Amino acid sequence: MRRIYKTYYFLLLLIPFTDFSQEVNKGKLIYTNSLSTSESVKDWVLEGPAKIEFHNNWLNIYSPNEEGHHVFWCPKDFPGNFIAEWEAQNQAIDAGLCIVFFCAKGRNGESIFDSSMPKRTSGIFTDYTKGAMNDYHISYYANGRDNPNRETANLRKNKGFNLVQTGEIGIPVQSTAIHKMKLVKSGGKILLYIDNRKVIDWTDDGIKYGKILEDGKIGFRQMQWTHFAYRNFNVWEIKK
Repeated sequence: MRRIYKTYYFLLLLIPFTDFSQEVNKGKLIYTNSLSTSESVKDWVLEGPAKIEFHNNWLNIYSPNEEGHHVFWCPKDFPGNFIAEWEAQNQAIDAGLCIVFFCAKGRNGESIFDSSMPKRTSGIFTDYTKGAMNDYHISYYANGRDNPNRETANLRKNKGFNLVQTGEIGIPVQSTAIHKMKLVKSGGKILLYIDNRKVIDWTDDGIKYGKILEDGKIGFRQMQWTHFAYRNFNVWEIKK
């Protein structure tokens, strides 16, 4: 019997490892936006002192005179399982920090835009990480004036600003290339790819930091020193 178990274990070792990303396929396209004109984002919600401009069919976000941090929210509620893709390009490499929020919802299950939620008008970070909402967020470009050249991507779970994974280097600090972003959320599994390079790979067990977050909003956040451009934001259901 012991010999049988040893043989079985040896055979398991011969089974090739399968990357989780290869098991997740795109299902129905549930949202598509070129982010190319003011009309394309007329229903998006801006919080904080930022300016939205369009150049060569790219959406540009920055804060004039670096006045303050800001978040630009897609108005749609996305399911708890999705694949999101977009393109991003740095327009000012001297400093900046970019974040994507996802699965954002009020702590009692209400929309983040519900009238019962506290007002968020200045882009203050604690409103999103220690306030009345739950969400995940990933910082994928990290070159803040307060912490220059950090580079590594961080995944946090909120409420609580819990650092759950320090990942690989995100968008390189000095890069002005166009980068293709891919965010996967499937149950508790969260992955982020930049140009097909895996940067974040973490599984929420639903215990240590509270239950796994499900449906909610997606938003793009920038710190006050940042000027990035975005285009081609698309979200798919995950194929069953």
